[in-house]
This record gives sequence, C-alpha cells and structure tokens, in this order.
Amino acid sequence: MPIFGGKESNVFGTINEHLEMVKLTLEKFQEMMKVYLDGDFEKAEKLMREVEQYEREADHLRREIETMLYQGAFLPANRGDYVRLSELIDNTADAAESAAHVLILAKPRVPKELKEEIMQLVEESLKTYEYVKRAVELLNENVNEALEYAKRTEEQEEEADKLEYDLLKKIFESEKVTTYAKLIWNQVITKIGDIADRAEDASDQVMLMAIKRRG
Repeated sequence: MPIFGGKESNVFGTINEHLEMVKLTLEKFQEMMKVYLDGDFEKAEKLMREVEQYEREADHLRREIETMLYQGAFLPANRGDYVRLSELIDNTADAAESAAHVLILAKPRVPKELKEEIMQLVEESLKTYEYVKRAVELLNENVNEALEYAKRTEEQEEEADKLEYDLLKKIFESEKVTTYAKLIWNQVITKIGDIADRAEDASDQVMLMAIKRRG
C-alpha cells in the first residue's frame, strides 16, 4: 500500500516514468554494443542516435520531477532527497550515452577474442541498474525491501567492477589490440563500468532515504 498520496503520488508516477526511460536508454545502448561488436558500424551509429533520444527524454523527465517537487510535493526537508535521487538515476543514462559517443566517434577495431566478455560487462552493469530501479520503486511501498534491493545493487556493482578490471587487463596485455584501440577501449570499458558505479551511487541515496523514513 502506498505511503503517500496526492502530489506525492504524482511525483512517484513521474519517477517511475523516468526509471523506465533510463532503462530504455540502457537497453538501446546494449543493442548498439552488440551490433558494433558484430561489425555493423552503420547500424550501430543509428542506434547511438536512439540512445541519445532516450537520454534526452529521460533528462526531460528528471527536470519535470524537480519542477513538481519545488511546486510543493513532499515536505521541504525531503525534496532535496528526491532531487538528488533523480539526478543520480539519470547519471546512469548519461554514462551509457558517453560510452556510445566514444565508441562511435573513435571506431576502434573489435577485439574478437573479447567480444563475449565485453557484452558480459554490459549485461552485468545493466543488471546493477535493474536492482536500483526496483529499490526506488519500493521506496513508496516497503522501505525494508527497498533497503534489501539497494544492498543487492552494491553487491552487483562489485561483480561488474571485477569484470571491468579483468577485461581491461586482458585488453592491455593483448598483442592483437593496437595501442590506439587499447586507449579507446579503455575509455569505453571504463564508461560501461560507470553505469554500474552510478547505479550504486543511486542505491546509496535510496539507503539514506529508506533509513530516514524508517526512523
């Protein structure tokens, strides 16, 4: 049963829309990565434009949340928490867009022997977002469950971080990857890891808000 009503419920509705739009941004990025790794650079560039579009829509929803908050939803002491949370969630979409830009602009050669591991990192980073998305949704329903999903987010981020480190190590040690490609893939892989990092940042905010609400 929802804890809040009225203006607050409207804010939660928009927060959920924002969560879904960020998810769409990340899923489109995932599709773009697979297409790029399969060698279809032209289609990958078209998909990057879709990533940009979804990210813009997510950013619009973030601003809408802020407007609703400053128009009187929630007590003044709590509004900043929700503004901060929406910014942190939005940062995950920003990280995906940034990775897409570097990849498409620089177009490094695909290290075929590492294709599966690159996609695994993308999938594990997106899984981190799925956990924090659920944590945010539960803030309006069950703070204890919200805390549980926030903790799962942190654990998943650690898994993604290990994959990121191992993958970068293999890229830099590879004799098949050129120096230029190593530098670009370093940026791309790091930014993919940033998706998980930004999701964990949001989970920290969920924890803070849930603990405050629980008292």
